[in-house]
Amino acid sequence: MQKIKSLMTRQGLKSPPESLNDLGAFESLRVPGKEEFRELREQPSDPQAEQELINSIEQVYFSADPFDIVKYELEKLPPVLNLQELEEYRDKLKQQQAAVSKKVADLILEKQPAYVKELERVTSLQTGLQLAAVICTNSRRHLNIAKEGFTQASLGLLANQRKRQLLIGLLKSLRTIKTLQRTDVRLSEMLEEEDYPGAIQLCLECQKAASTFKHYSCISELNSKLQDTLEQIEEQLDVALSKICKNFDVNHYTKVQQAYRLLGKTQTAMDQLHMHFTQAIHNTVFQVVLGYVELCAGNTDTKFQKLQYKDLCTDVQLKVKTYLLGTDLSIFKYDDFIFVLDIVSRLMQVGEEFCGSKSEVLQESIRKQSINYFKNHHRIRLDELRMFLENETWELCPVKSNFSILQLHEFKFLEQSRSPSVSPSKQPSATSSKPVTLFEQYCSGGNPFEIQADHKDEETEDVLASNGYESDEQEKSAYQDYDSDSDVPEELKRDYVDEQTGDVPVKSVSRETLKSRKKSDYSLNKVNAPILTNTTLNVIRLVGKYMQMMNILKPIAFDVIHFMSQLFDYYLYAIYTFFGRNDSLESTGLGLSSSRLRTTLNRIQESLIDLEGSADPTATLTAAEERKEKVPSPHLNQLVILTSGDTLYGLAERVVATESLVFLAEQFEFLQPHLDAVMPAVKKPFLQQFYSQTVSTASELRKPIYWIVAGKAIDYEQMLLLMTNVKWDVKEIMSQHNVYVDALLKEFEQFNKRLNEVSKRVRIPLPVSNILWEHCIRLANRTIVEGYANVKKCSNEGRALMQLDFQQFLMKLEKLTDIRPIPDKEFVEIYIKAYYLTENDMERWIKEHREYSTKQLTNLVNVCLGSHINKKARQKLLAAIDDIDRPKR
Repeated sequence: MQKIKSLMTRQGLKSPPESLNDLGAFESLRVPGKEEFRELREQPSDPQAEQELINSIEQVYFSADPFDIVKYELEKLPPVLNLQELEEYRDKLKQQQAAVSKKVADLILEKQPAYVKELERVTSLQTGLQLAAVICTNSRRHLNIAKEGFTQASLGLLANQRKRQLLIGLLKSLRTIKTLQRTDVRLSEMLEEEDYPGAIQLCLECQKAASTFKHYSCISELNSKLQDTLEQIEEQLDVALSKICKNFDVNHYTKVQQAYRLLGKTQTAMDQLHMHFTQAIHNTVFQVVLGYVELCAGNTDTKFQKLQYKDLCTDVQLKVKTYLLGTDLSIFKYDDFIFVLDIVSRLMQVGEEFCGSKSEVLQESIRKQSINYFKNHHRIRLDELRMFLENETWELCPVKSNFSILQLHEFKFLEQSRSPSVSPSKQPSATSSKPVTLFEQYCSGGNPFEIQADHKDEETEDVLASNGYESDEQEKSAYQDYDSDSDVPEELKRDYVDEQTGDVPVKSVSRETLKSRKKSDYSLNKVNAPILTNTTLNVIRLVGKYMQMMNILKPIAFDVIHFMSQLFDYYLYAIYTFFGRNDSLESTGLGLSSSRLRTTLNRIQESLIDLEGSADPTATLTAAEERKEKVPSPHLNQLVILTSGDTLYGLAERVVATESLVFLAEQFEFLQPHLDAVMPAVKKPFLQQFYSQTVSTASELRKPIYWIVAGKAIDYEQMLLLMTNVKWDVKEIMSQHNVYVDALLKEFEQFNKRLNEVSKRVRIPLPVSNILWEHCIRLANRTIVEGYANVKKCSNEGRALMQLDFQQFLMKLEKLTDIRPIPDKEFVEIYIKAYYLTENDMERWIKEHREYSTKQLTNLVNVCLGSHINKKARQKLLAAIDDIDRPKR
């Protein structure tokens, strides 16, 4: 077909159009007439012969390129012409032309009906488009008419509606203001009715409403008045609270408490109530004692009314028979002494309940002798503790994951009250609040002096685990492949704790969660058992024995707790001396040791540690007595090596020691309610101070102890040397970071591997690993700043290279650790950005950022700004730096 079309083109004919785009060409096509069609049809038809004729046509006639046919045929003629051959060739060409013409005629006749039909469809479509154009024109005309007639009226309605809404809002505001103006009358009525919660609620609501309308001038005065009213209500509340001390009424007290709750001052209410009760008790007791003193004096002398209560009590004449306990108590062993003391305490309790009075003189005698005995016993225990600490190799004591001090024999007395001498606050809760006396307790049989069967020697303490695992199955499952289809070990689930709350989740921990925690948690392959040593366990046992003494003889509770605090003090001081003392730590200026920790260590050293180690013959008697109360400073066992880089400078020993101290502090926290219950009220500030200033500082020792490891685990000096070889005055923006970044990252990768190796020996808790990573990253960032401060020449492109290096370091580092945000990240970024500051901005920046050293600040001025500021301006900035550095000298 394509050949036929090309041949038609050569003959001056056009092929029928294949789309409407060629409609013009189709209309100009010459259609053969009826005569021509008839002649073509009358010719004999042999399709095969015709097709052979068409195929015999030369290929050049089917070419799309134009050429001269006549010239082509003439050029084909031979030099010598033969008429017969020419006529035969002419007849051949005519036959070929006739075959092509017939083929074209057949094609035209075949496509003519479709052409007529398509022409009709085009005509119909043109008519429809014309009609649509008329409809659109009419629609646009009508829309313009509607727009002009409707828009103005609508805008007017909207404007009126807006004014109406504004006026309604104004009316509402005016009504609210009117109500606020009348509030003071209602508040006065409610205060007279002693409806304090309602008055406060109304006043707070009015203040809230007044703040909404504060843009009105009439409201400002009202707001001040409401504040005065609220203060007046607080004063009346305090008066109402003071009345409760003598005339308690439940409804009245409920109203007062609700009022304080609305004010958000419930703690203030309790403090004020305690003060009022104290004052009321003091006044009442003072009047009673004063009346007795005046009665005994037998005169009307008014000098007693001017005395203090303590001085007034010294004048009370009491006649009490003195019964002294004549025994030398020091001959008893500690357990025997506790047993005898328990019997004596029971005897005294029987006598007091029978006679209805207390023998204070006898109690005081027993207290003094018990203190003397216990003081000597405590001194021996302190010497033993020093010996244990000096021989301790800081290996892990394997206990079970569910270990509790209540499982030890020394603390069994806390689980049940085996002795009637236990204070009522320690008695099991009963339906009646009245304490049970000994006579009521043994009225049905038995007596308080029967020796209770003590199976302590026969019982075994099931607290130790073998090889750090509670069973062989746990040891086998702890090292299984987490990528397998096996279940996650239970001990690993227990080890997974929430970082923010510290709680163990109720649901099981998925394998994916465990794998995601491997990057920061080095303890997933260990049982989550407490980290403690044999020495720690001995100290805990001592604490239990001390509490037994305190439980039996409560008058010496303060002295016992004081001795218990010395056990903790000495253990804390030993851990710091062995693993945390480093004079270079404080020079870093990073605040590794808090002021509270330094104060605690200084207090322990002054009050408990004998730094001299031997008696001074020239010392005074008082100084010698004071030295008897002190203990020599302990020394680290020589078997403990803290200088080897292969073991991360004794990290395993440091973890065991530090975390055992943290565990010991947690046990003291657990015992605080028991100690607080027996501590005399006047001595409770000592207990609170011990917990707030000593026990709570145990975890703070982690920073200085692990800082020593972090300072040696990474080769920061090598990084500084590599940074000195970097050329920072480059002339083009670099796309590749410097070599020192890769070297530093490699150091961190090695550090990560060594941490994993240490974790195979001892479990590294998540807070410990976080502190180690934080220290190392902080030191690395500060080393980077120090390296930048050593730069002699630096261009703008060099500053961009610094940013590129640091961003590359951060990107790779975040793949090694979960610490977020990166410690001291801003310390580096702010220093780099300071390169771009102007003279005025730099002077302000220097005064605001005193965390940088004088050298670092001076480098910024000389290297960075030195190229575009004059000498006078540079001297001005250097003077500002010197002013900042002067107070540090």
